[in-house]
Amino acid sequence: MVNFKRWLKHMFMPPWAWRRAFPQATLDAIETAIGASETTHGGEIRFAIENSLPGILAWRGMSGRERAIEMFSNLRVWDTEHNSGVLIYLLLADHDIEIVADRGIAAQVDPAAWEAVAQTMEAAFRQGDFERGALEGIQQISVLLAAHFPPSGHNPDELANRPVILGR
Repeated sequence: MVNFKRWLKHMFMPPWAWRRAFPQATLDAIETAIGASETTHGGEIRFAIENSLPGILAWRGMSGRERAIEMFSNLRVWDTEHNSGVLIYLLLADHDIEIVADRGIAAQVDPAAWEAVAQTMEAAFRQGDFERGALEGIQQISVLLAAHFPPSGHNPDELANRPVILGR
């Protein structure tokens, strides 16, 4: 069944709305934090921001989790040598944060740990502090990855550190 209120929210979300929450300086800070983080563990972090779902996907009722899994594939987060990619996906229209970990990490990190990271980020976002929320989330993910995937001698940067803005 179609949720008309949700569909309307996605259809009429301004395409520039992400810029209010994530101005250039915040995107730069996130990129720097991801780069620094990846020196402390063998994982790869990808940060994706989407204003709203395309109309047909919102109409069909696609959840934020389903979209995050789709973007995990589309952004090739799964395509790391040690299956150690993590996607932080933000769907702004739904105020949704999804964290998707590749199978190498998911087998070792309890799903409740990812939910705790998302809750930390949500708390800061509710206060309007998107930069702090993003950086705290990256820091917490770094701690989880360092515990389960310590850095090895060879640690190439396999995924872009720059946040990606989807559906511009």
